[in-house]
Amino acid sequence: MKRWLMALALLLTSVASRPEGGGMFTVVRVEADKLRLVWQDDKGQPLRRLDRLAAWLKPQGKTLTFGMNAGMYHADGGPVGLLVIDGREVSPLNLSDGQGNFFLKPNGVFLLDAKGPRVVDAVDYPALKEGVRYATQSGPLLLKGGEINLAFRPSSASRYIRNGVCARGSTAIFVISERPVSFHEFASFFRDELHCRDALYLDGAVSSLYSPKLNRNDHWHELGPLFGVTE
Repeated sequence: MKRWLMALALLLTSVASRPEGGGMFTVVRVEADKLRLVWQDDKGQPLRRLDRLAAWLKPQGKTLTFGMNAGMYHADGGPVGLLVIDGREVSPLNLSDGQGNFFLKPNGVFLLDAKGPRVVDAVDYPALKEGVRYATQSGPLLLKGGEINLAFRPSSASRYIRNGVCARGSTAIFVISERPVSFHEFASFFRDELHCRDALYLDGAVSSLYSPKLNRNDHWHELGPLFGVTE
């Protein structure tokens, strides 16, 4: 029996969800050509919540089918690091040192370009930025080249609800834990069960998922940049 069990896996291009067991994580697979990053509304105000994103999209004739918080942010909702939306850099890459998870190196960037979705080390991003349509920076990297971040301790007592992302082929794979987990447990799930080589931590405690098919509309906290899929 597998050590890790996924609560539910949902392929957004299919009609129905596919159950794969019960327990610790919810996994959502998104075809990357459907994925978008959003931060502000038409008036330049941060949306801050996934249900507000859904409400903002509705008059545009769009239905939000998936949403998730997309990286770390300041108290006013502004991104701490890189944010690229529709090919425009709205916040620059942040390679500074500092306190907190974002600055725990290596941190990383999830990006989407003509080659598809990728997770890369933030220091490698400048050489890859040509043609990027969407990108968000967060930290730390959970996995790099199939290796768990050396800063993570298997015995760590630091446990939170956490969410993150990796990519395989043309698919972005989003994960949110259903109970508090350590960094090492979270990274191990990406490596051992999802078979990802590079994975990025998005946030903890504030982690939120929007999915009508899963009856999820999390709004525990005000958020920053947001991932979204519409139909």
